[in-house]
Amino acid sequence: MTIESNLHSVLKRIAVAAESVGRDPADVRLIVVTKGHTIEKVRAVATLGVCEFGENYVQEAVKKIQVMDYHPGLNWHMIGHVQGRKAKDVCNFFNFVHTIDSLKIAKRLEQYACEYGKKLPVMLECNVSGEMSKYGFQVWNEEGLEIFLTAVSEMVELPNLHYIGLMTMAPFVKDAEQVRPIFRSLSNIRAMLRDRFPNIEWSELSMGMSSDFEIAVQEGATMVRVGQAILGAR
Repeated sequence: MTIESNLHSVLKRIAVAAESVGRDPADVRLIVVTKGHTIEKVRAVATLGVCEFGENYVQEAVKKIQVMDYHPGLNWHMIGHVQGRKAKDVCNFFNFVHTIDSLKIAKRLEQYACEYGKKLPVMLECNVSGEMSKYGFQVWNEEGLEIFLTAVSEMVELPNLHYIGLMTMAPFVKDAEQVRPIFRSLSNIRAMLRDRFPNIEWSELSMGMSSDFEIAVQEGATMVRVGQAILGAR
């Protein structure tokens, strides 16, 4: 299979999943995850019309972003854990950040967004599954949820961060249907935030990867992060 045929297949699967629950496929944004892949593959995908790219590691991403600077209209999404010492480059080079997982990181990004004079679109990463190996605000129980909501009440006061939604990673399982409750829970948390903080947009749900993006779309994902299903193994 070629990258082009893989891309068309994934877009078709997104459309079928969206239409199966009465959604417009155009409401789902495909982010091609290029972590660990060569710049040649990035170019190939961009040539096919893809303009949304996801990267996990700042140093690797910056090299690709700089090389691809000639190609207009690309958006780069930070989908990996944000380290404080990398926050400046994250703010400078990325168009979206999906993975704010603490008030401390939010304040660090706010500092650099202010320095660069930009309004940085960001999402809050939520650990819904309870897997301790995953990053994100621990929102799988009431205690963690209350801590999260308290942090959100401070974060939304940071003027240079534009909060647009939530992100999560589901566990890796053989049967993708098993992760449906994870995605549904994130959607429910977004509904809670809309009630608590009605002045914030909260329009985006970044959830679903190569193994489970169709379930995520059925549960309301507006962004799916797909790498292997399009680019093959790293």
